[in-house]
Amino acid sequence: MKDAVPDIAFFHKLADAAQQETLSRFRSPIDLHVGTKPKEGFRFDPVTDADREAERAMRALISEYFPAHSIMGEEYGTTGGGPVQWVLDPVDGTRPFLCGLPVWGTLIGLTIDARAAMGMMAQPFTGERFWADGKQAWSSGPQGTRQLGTRKGIPLDRAILHTTSPEPIARHSAVNFAALAAGTLMTRYGGECYAMAMLAAGQIDICLEYSLQPYDIVALIPIIEQAGGVVTTLKGDRAESGGQVLACGCPRLHETALNILNN
Repeated sequence: MKDAVPDIAFFHKLADAAQQETLSRFRSPIDLHVGTKPKEGFRFDPVTDADREAERAMRALISEYFPAHSIMGEEYGTTGGGPVQWVLDPVDGTRPFLCGLPVWGTLIGLTIDARAAMGMMAQPFTGERFWADGKQAWSSGPQGTRQLGTRKGIPLDRAILHTTSPEPIARHSAVNFAALAAGTLMTRYGGECYAMAMLAAGQIDICLEYSLQPYDIVALIPIIEQAGGVVTTLKGDRAESGGQVLACGCPRLHETALNILNN
């Protein structure tokens, strides 16, 4: 069927294929071939063979099983058209990948009529996967398989705030990060997509990112939403197109954080 929607087993199949290309290159100089791409605000935006080959492997499977679907990927752009689109980031967090830190992940998202419907974040080194099947969000790993749920009813002064890097804060002075950070229990940095998964798992309460592309966020939107959280732009709109993105585990906390950041 042209617009057939896959089951979550196919997401695992894609994650398995990507893992074959990423895990053997993690913490290994063999076949890594580090390059850089132009990116506003950064003098070094790394790309490796792990990124390229993992996306190539996932694209091949999608083209085989769902040839009518469109594919958007970080490394090879957008192909095809129609209401169903895969959104792929083979290694989200290439910087920690290069540092040997296991907070990177493979992001596999699916949009239907431009709205994120299903998604997976796979971290092969820790053996963890986080996914949304269209109704609920789940995780699997060393501690077993469980349904995900965000933390609710947390006041701002008990909330944990995360942003990947402090570098963009000064460049985006119109975003009142200082006030939000001052009002929360603590602020942590460096978690990349893993921090978003931890928000869905109820470990982190607020995630703020300043400059996301669609492939950075589409897979994570349904995981967070189907775990009970909220993801929007700082304007309060849907976040599938990326940009400045705020995710919170609690809808009331999201409203509070959004007001502070825009003040």
